[in-house]
Amino acid sequence: MTSRQAAIQIIRRLRKAGFEALLAGGCVRDMLLGEKPKDYDVATSATPAEVCAGFRRTIKVGAKFGVIIVLMDGRQVEVATFRAEAGYTDGRRPDKVSFTCAKDDALRRDFTINGMFYDPLAGEVIDYIGGRADLKKKIIRTIGNPTERFSEDYLRMLRAVRLAAQLGFRVEKNTLDAVKKHCERIAKISGERIATELESLFAAPHRSKGVKLLIETGLAKRIFPVFKNKSIADFAIKISDYLPRQITFGLALAAFFGACRAGDAMKNLQILKLSRNQLKHIKFLLEKRKFLLGDLSLAQLKLIVWEPYFEDLYSLQKAIQKTHRQSLSALLAVRRRANSLAGRQLRPKPLLNGFELIHLGAAAGPQVGLVSKELYIEQLSERVNTKPEAISWVKNRLKKHQG
Repeated sequence: MTSRQAAIQIIRRLRKAGFEALLAGGCVRDMLLGEKPKDYDVATSATPAEVCAGFRRTIKVGAKFGVIIVLMDGRQVEVATFRAEAGYTDGRRPDKVSFTCAKDDALRRDFTINGMFYDPLAGEVIDYIGGRADLKKKIIRTIGNPTERFSEDYLRMLRAVRLAAQLGFRVEKNTLDAVKKHCERIAKISGERIATELESLFAAPHRSKGVKLLIETGLAKRIFPVFKNKSIADFAIKISDYLPRQITFGLALAAFFGACRAGDAMKNLQILKLSRNQLKHIKFLLEKRKFLLGDLSLAQLKLIVWEPYFEDLYSLQKAIQKTHRQSLSALLAVRRRANSLAGRQLRPKPLLNGFELIHLGAAAGPQVGLVSKELYIEQLSERVNTKPEAISWVKNRLKKHQG
């Protein structure tokens, strides 16, 4: 059973029990665009208690807001009661929720293209807010007064930009003006929620459009103060045109901060509450900028190619070069050399360990570490390839040092 089939089966059962039930939100928008929705949400006149009573397996994820997850043949379908909302003290959640009708439910949603319903049994679109017309015009417009909609959830400002990046639509003037006017409020939203929206924006088909809006609306500098610097902001817009279609979030953020010093970028990124691995990824990319443009030894090449972030580093440097309209020749040479390493061991086991080095005469402590590091560079450079060669190299190294 597909997610769509599961949602329709839930709708049939709710209808049979005497309730109104429709597909709602983003899935309706995507279907009308001819796209396959990621998931299918159901909106209904049944209360959360009535939804739970009608299905054997449910999860009460947000019952007080009217949201229940129904488990149907291995699928999870969000089923929400038609509701109206009032009071948004924290700029995120309603202070009061009341269950109501489909039209009122549509009026409390964010954008017109997300506020439509669809009756899959009758094959009918139910549109109370002009969403279908805006979809044809390729417009992102809030339902009702944009200032009111954004005051209900400040993240909607960033969501408007993300939708523009995903769909390639333009943001309607009043909606855009409201984002610009109230952009400072985005700082009140949790970093985790902001990060989720940014990750979707950077992965979107019209990424450049989204990045430009992020800068022009003022959202970027409210989230990351370093973007008050115009040259940094301008670079972020330009480089977005030269990144690969499919990119990691780490590469996207490193490119976005591509004109910043690594330390400044990492300080600004603290707001997103990223994982340790994500921060390590971004820091590596920013600190290693220009490294691939140098005259790399064989050992240096092996070490950098072995890094899990090498491909992202290559993509970042390539995008930087293109943004600055600089030559790619040095970078392409590194690519050819990296390709020639295919099938070769990039990080072989050291030929000698610390105990063996001490036995050969290296002093315990810093000298062992230094000799070990130098020997490993020789091994990676393929000037020392066997254990006897390593022993001979160490003896000569220590003899010279003593001399």
